Amino acid sequence: MGGGGGGGGGGRAANDRITMGVIGPGLMGSGHVRRLVNDGGIQVLAVCDVDSVRREGAKNVVESAYAAGRASGAYKGCAAYNDYREVLARGDIDAVLIATPDHWHTLISIDAAKAGKDVYCEKPISVTIGEGRLLAETMRRYGRVFQTGTQYRSIPTIRRVVQFVREGGMGPVKQAFALLDPIYGALKDPRFSACWGAIDVEQHKRTYTPLEFAMPAEPVPAGLDWNLYVGPAPWREYNRVYHINPSPGVVPWCFSDAFGVAAITWHLSHSTDVIQYGLGMERSGPVEILHPSGGTFPTVTCRYSNGTLLHFVDHWGMVREVYHAVPATARLGGNFGGVFVSERGYITSMSGGGPIDGTSEILSDLAASTREVIIGANNHHANFFECIRTRNQPSCDEEIGHRGASVGHLAFIAYKLGRSLKWDPVKEEFAGDEMANRLRSRAMREPWRV
Repeated sequence: MGGGGGGGGGGRAANDRITMGVIGPGLMGSGHVRRLVNDGGIQVLAVCDVDSVRREGAKNVVESAYAAGRASGAYKGCAAYNDYREVLARGDIDAVLIATPDHWHTLISIDAAKAGKDVYCEKPISVTIGEGRLLAETMRRYGRVFQTGTQYRSIPTIRRVVQFVREGGMGPVKQAFALLDPIYGALKDPRFSACWGAIDVEQHKRTYTPLEFAMPAEPVPAGLDWNLYVGPAPWREYNRVYHINPSPGVVPWCFSDAFGVAAITWHLSHSTDVIQYGLGMERSGPVEILHPSGGTFPTVTCRYSNGTLLHFVDHWGMVREVYHAVPATARLGGNFGGVFVSERGYITSMSGGGPIDGTSEILSDLAASTREVIIGANNHHANFFECIRTRNQPSCDEEIGHRGASVGHLAFIAYKLGRSLKWDPVKEEFAGDEMANRLRSRAMREPWRV
């Protein structure tokens, strides 16, 4: 599809390769690079990163992979850029894959749409509700194909569970549960040891929102454009826990309110996506966020218009021991999904904790070919590529990505204010609550704007 001025779609032969640029080939992004270069229908023409080590490493991966498939054993057709705008300026690139830190997701996606590119963007697609709404509107205005990187929903076993729940297989869902981890789990990691003097780690065992910490400034490593890394986020001096190469973790920066959104980044975007998909609420959202200070529930809880409750818990034991929603024998474990509970019983949708579990009658009705959850067995990228060619809507488009992230943002706003909130998912506002409404967005650092 490459070579046709400004983006995928119209009029090109269906067997043409889709030409792509990868923006942010860090630990997560490098996995995407490997996926793309092993797809015969894709041609990676450019990589972009503010870190020269990552940038050149990704370029080498692309060119080595393509060279291996040539009789000459040589290939030098992948450009490497420091500034993403140079990728977007190329008329021979159809689509971009964005795997930067969270604070860049919305701005780069919007700029890509304006440049005529289709977009695959890692989750969460925003750091505020306002950003997500603007992204969704922009994608529709420019007619772009957008896929949110919540690959988890595209695993066949998870898709089977979600469709079963969505179609009423277990009856009306009374409750759902998802993990919302405090930032303590990240802060206690040994890589933060040099900063423990600046961070009172122990006081954050029940802190869920990302925070600003007075991190000590360190010399910026050679080859890292720190000003461009910070970009539209509030300015922070360089410290290695924000960005270290090679990274000791996938998203080491997301404890910081400048660059990430804590558990929403870690796995909550996957969980809320799967849960809202199962509830049939993936293009809407809750109408009330109940803070534990109100005494109704022991943890932050979202109430949907049909009465279904989504409880956020620190660990799966709370589903048994605090909410008494499942029997003591229930096997709960893993991340990226949640637990659905109805009058008939329960069913899980997590990975990493063994096969799907549930009440025996519900599992029998599920009639799944397998209850094993194999994370790599998904068609999420393939669905995006197919939609670039057909111009159909992908499985997790901009609206679904926005609504999945918004559930986490709503929980964080309730935590920041320490009280319950009423939410209008149509108008996307807190009725008569000026303080809460101000937290739906934040300003970008000059000169960045959308």
